[in-house]
Amino acid sequence: MSVTYFQQTPAQHLHRHRLPIPAWLIHFGVFGVFVVSVIDASVIPLPLPGSTDLLVLLLAARHSAPWLLVIAAVSGSILGGYLTWSAGKKGGEAMLQRYVPKRFLTPLSGWVKRRGVVSICAAAILPPPIPLLPFLLTAGALGIQRRHFLWSFGVARTVRYSFIAWLGATYGRRVLRLWSRYLAGWSDVILWVFIGLLVMAILFGIWKYRHDQRASSKAGGPLPAPVS
Repeated sequence: MSVTYFQQTPAQHLHRHRLPIPAWLIHFGVFGVFVVSVIDASVIPLPLPGSTDLLVLLLAARHSAPWLLVIAAVSGSILGGYLTWSAGKKGGEAMLQRYVPKRFLTPLSGWVKRRGVVSICAAAILPPPIPLLPFLLTAGALGIQRRHFLWSFGVARTVRYSFIAWLGATYGRRVLRLWSRYLAGWSDVILWVFIGLLVMAILFGIWKYRHDQRASSKAGGPLPAPVS
């Protein structure tokens, strides 16, 4: 038996000790990364900060082409970020007051005015707890050009998700082995709880957007641009 064990390839050995990622998530992982990354860069709150990072990290450990995950994460994030930037551009000061805490609004606006695209790159490349949404809305409201915004945001996100995918492909299997050892039997529960929270967050974001639309309409103010 020991001879057979040592003759196994790493892939066969990993298959024998099933890692805690359901098969359907592996097969549909690229599309899932795209959807989550769009939401992650939008005004819809996600139940777990850095959800796209975690998903890319886990899937890169089992995916045969991690670069596809990077493309999906970057393209989805650019789409979500552009929609948020557009909402800030069209909503202006009212949008910032609605989504940015008052104690952060003045220093954040000043920093974005002084640093411009550098502030966008910093927010896009740094991990949580650095918040992304306030920077994207402020960039739109303060008139950072679309071309400059997309270029800086896209480059920063490419660097970030490429690094995460490399980490997942290089060290992810060890992390998943530890997960299997200490959370055996709970991986499906954790996954479905996260999906449930994600659906609730999307529904809450849609409700909040419609509620803000009705409030702005009654007040006679400008309507924010749709972001989902």
